[in-house]
Formats: sequence, structure tokens, C-alpha cells
Amino acid sequence: MELMTKTTARMLPAGLKPYFQEYDPAQVDIMQDATLVIQRALEFGTWEEVRWLFETYGTKRIRLFLQQHGERSLRPVTFSYWRKLLGVRKWRKSPLPTPKGELWKY
Repeated sequence: MELMTKTTARMLPAGLKPYFQEYDPAQVDIMQDATLVIQRALEFGTWEEVRWLFETYGTKRIRLFLQQHGERSLRPVTFSYWRKLLGVRKWRKSPLPTPKGELWKY
């Protein structure tokens, strides 16, 4: 049945919805918006939501996210945790290095 519309299989878990405040959670398609969903789940998800994430996308897709977007999309501590846990050794570096200390002078 290719006519699958927004069913529970393609929707966000209820626990992740508060982390999509700038979006209508009913409109977030977990396949089309995979980068956004992976970023929010790795950053804010509970273990149950992270388990759902790995069941939905698989380790290979999540590792690809870390390689392509992880350093720029996740907090440094979160990126480091998932990168080490999943054995990601090479990733796309951010073109804008963050200086040590405060991000903003003012």
C-alpha cells in the first residue's frame, strides 16, 4: 500500500513534540525531515525516544548525520558523546570555528 499518509509510523513520538516548538508537529514528516528529527532526538530525547530513533533510521543513517551535520547541529558535549559511542572518526568540520570561552563578546 504505497498510499501511506501520516500514520503513527511516520509521526514523531509524543515525548519529542515539545522540542519542535517552531513547527507544527503534525506536519513534520520523519522521512522528509530526517536531519531535523535526528538532531532533536539526539540532543533532547529520552532513552525511549533514542531507541525509537535507532529503530526508525538505523545506525548507518544516524552515523551519516553525525558525519555531515553533527558538529554544526549538536552541542559539543552531545556531538562528542554520540560520535564516540557510534565510532565516528571523520566528520565535516564547521567552517566557523568557535573560540574558547564565550560565543558573544557583548
